[in-house]
Parts: sequence; C-alpha cells; structure tokens
Amino acid sequence: MLNLDFLHISLADQQLYGFANGQLLLRMPVSTGLNGAGELNGSGCTPRGLHQVRAKIGDGLPSGAVLRGRRWTGEVYCPELQTAFPGRDWILTRVLWLSGCELGRNRLGAVDTFRRYIYLHGTPDSEPMGVARSHGCVRLRNADLLELFARVPLHCQLMIDSPACPEWAAADCMG
Repeated sequence: MLNLDFLHISLADQQLYGFANGQLLLRMPVSTGLNGAGELNGSGCTPRGLHQVRAKIGDGLPSGAVLRGRRWTGEVYCPELQTAFPGRDWILTRVLWLSGCELGRNRLGAVDTFRRYIYLHGTPDSEPMGVARSHGCVRLRNADLLELFARVPLHCQLMIDSPACPEWAAADCMG
C-alpha cells in the first residue's frame, strides 16, 4: 500500500482526498465543524489552510479505543458507554494531530491549530459522515481512520479548504 503525501479536506463536499505523487488514491467521507470554517480559538470551527500532521497517536490500540487528552482511557466504545456519557465528543481509535503552516492564519496566536487540539479522529459509527457536525475537528469512520493512519507519514501536508477537490486533480476526483 502506497503512502500518501498530500491530503485535501473539502468543506464543501465533506470528503477527504488522499494523494501520492499527484495521483488521487483515496476518498473518504468526513464530518467537519458544525460551526463552519474558522480559525479562532474557542470557535468550534474547522481551521482552513495548509497544515501538517504533527503527531500520530494511538498506534496499536483497538478500533474504537476511547481517547481523552490524547491518552487511551482503557475503554473501547460501545452503546453502553454512549448511554453513560451522552454528551461526550467521542475521540476514537487514532488521532492525527494537526499543526498549521500559515503564520497568522492557522499558526501561532489565537488561531493556532495545534494549540486548539484540532485532530483527524475516529467517531462512533452512529455519527453521520458527509455532514458538518464536529466541534472543529475532522471526524472519520474508525475503519477509514485505521487505513488513513497506516498510510500517512508524520509531516504529511494537508489542505483544508472549501473546494470539492484541488484543481490540479479535478479529473481524478470525478472518476
């Protein structure tokens, strides 16, 4: 399986596109911020712009592992946990912690993606994909996140933007 070298997350169609050497190899539904796009700390919005994967957390944990503060609680998600903690924003399976690359837009100060703890992370299968419903992070199905985690190296670049697909790859995205 070929490693990916660039990810594009579309706010418009709630999809993640994965590329290697300019070729589209992966497409997955996601769920971004319910409050829309925005960079400000505390906004609950998904930050736009160029980012990188700064940390990969959870390698070797079971699918559905519950993470709090980037540490495994020892729990694995199940309906009983959902019932016990109905308001919890579930961070499951793995975390790809993002860091902004654009000074003043998504890096440093009140717009710092890393300090806002913005992740790509797993979510319960009962949560809809393709609909903006997160608290600012990018949610994925656990099975999709496991595949993505294995294929994304540290420092992989990632663009979060409105367009459905990068112009340079539009032909690949249509297929």
